[in-house]
Amino acid sequence: MSGNEPQSATTSHAEVGVLLTQPRRYRAFKAAFLLDRGDRLNGRLAELARPAPGADVVDIGCGPGDLARVLARRVGQVTGVDPSPQMIDYATARCRDLANCRFELGTAQSLPLPDASADLVTCTFAMHHIPEPHRTDAIAQMFRVLRPGGKLLLADTHPTGVLRSALVRVMARLAARHTHDTGHDHGDPLAGVDIRRYRDVLRANGFEDVEFVPVRPATGVLSATKP
Repeated sequence: MSGNEPQSATTSHAEVGVLLTQPRRYRAFKAAFLLDRGDRLNGRLAELARPAPGADVVDIGCGPGDLARVLARRVGQVTGVDPSPQMIDYATARCRDLANCRFELGTAQSLPLPDASADLVTCTFAMHHIPEPHRTDAIAQMFRVLRPGGKLLLADTHPTGVLRSALVRVMARLAARHTHDTGHDHGDPLAGVDIRRYRDVLRANGFEDVEFVPVRPATGVLSATKP
C-alpha cells in the first residue's frame, strides 16, 4: 500500500523495489485507509504473532516503525529493516524512547542479519513493494534468519468492500506511473496484494503450519512456522 512517491530511478525500482520516501505522508494515508484504526490493527497483529516476552523480532519493510513500537513493548529486541533511508531515520527518531528497538537499512531479499537470529519475523504491507522476481528470495531470507520453531507473519491489504477495492486499484495505477512501469499489464491489483498467493512459496521454502486469517480493518494475515 503506497501513500507517497517512491524514488523514480528505474534501476532502483528494479533491484530494490518501491521506496517510500515521505514517512509523514505515508502515515497519514495509511491512517485514512484504515479509518484511523492503525493502532488497533498493529495490536491485533502483535497478538496473532504471539511472541515470547524475551523474543528477538525482525520487522521487514518496517516503514515509519509503527508495528515495531508495538512489538518492542512485548519482546526482548526488535530490529526494523527497510530500504528507504528516510523511513529508517524517521523510525529511529520516533523510537528513541525504546532501548530495545533499532533500525537498519536493508532489503528483504538481502537481509543484513545473521542466520537463525530471530524468533519472529514480520513483514506487513510490504511484500508487494518488493520486485516480483525477488519475492521468493525474500521469503528464503526470512526462513534463513529465523531460529527453528520461529514464526513468520506476513500481512497485506485485504479489502472486502467496493470502495476500498476501488481505492487499491487507483493506488496501483499511481504506483505504476511513479515507477515508470505503465507499459506492462500486471493484472488485477487486488490479486497483487492478496497475501494468500505466497502459501505455496512458503511451503516450498520449508515453512510449515501455513495459515491465513482476515483481520479488520481490510487486512489479510498469513502465518507460518520454521520447523
